[in-house]
Amino acid sequence: MRWIYISPHLDDAVLSAGGLIYEQTQSGLDVEIWTMTCGLPHDAELSPFAQALHYQWGIPATADLLAARIAEDEKAAGIVGAKTAYFDFLDCIYRRGKNGDWLYSDVFVPPHEDDADLPARMAESISSRLLPTDNLVCQFGLGSHVDHILVRRAVELIQRPLIYIADIPYLFKSPAELAPQTAGMKAKAHRITDPGFWSWFEASAAYESQLGGLFDSHEEMELQFQQYWSEYIGIRLWSTA
Repeated sequence: MRWIYISPHLDDAVLSAGGLIYEQTQSGLDVEIWTMTCGLPHDAELSPFAQALHYQWGIPATADLLAARIAEDEKAAGIVGAKTAYFDFLDCIYRRGKNGDWLYSDVFVPPHEDDADLPARMAESISSRLLPTDNLVCQFGLGSHVDHILVRRAVELIQRPLIYIADIPYLFKSPAELAPQTAGMKAKAHRITDPGFWSWFEASAAYESQLGGLFDSHEEMELQFQQYWSEYIGIRLWSTA
């Protein structure tokens, strides 16, 4: 029996569930992180929005950035003991519409109508790799990042029971969104040991290119992780079953 964590980007699964993944792999479970938006655009042109993000991340070329982020992800996954798989769908900052225009100049927006078929294509790609005994975990889409919303829609198209986890750091930024998302669901807290917590934190810190855009400082990141973990000495999962 595998645990499959569906990650919209190269950091989401570890940030949101790294401590639990560590505890699961330490207990002998087979855990895999499947990251959806790892595709490389066919051309080198970037939108002004994507150029600004690349500048913030310190890596101008898309191929170099993707290689660096995959290296970060492999390091993080190694710390918590998970296997990795990478899908070739494009990050929203690289997607164009049917007329060739850039679809997004912000990531916290509703999905564009030209992305309407993306969840179905993602669902088909995920389903082709799943085993009947797999446990499938996805994020709620807290914070309304367009890729998180679309990946959740994709996973919900797959006809099987699902397990949900809160999106970090968006849970820290928009805590009021959690209650409406979990209404009617069953929550279960999973204990995370001290080694599990620090492995989770170390793995999350491995995403060096992304941390400046996610947290104000390394100290703030540690404080927020500590506060989240200390509430349950663990991580909560939700299900509808």
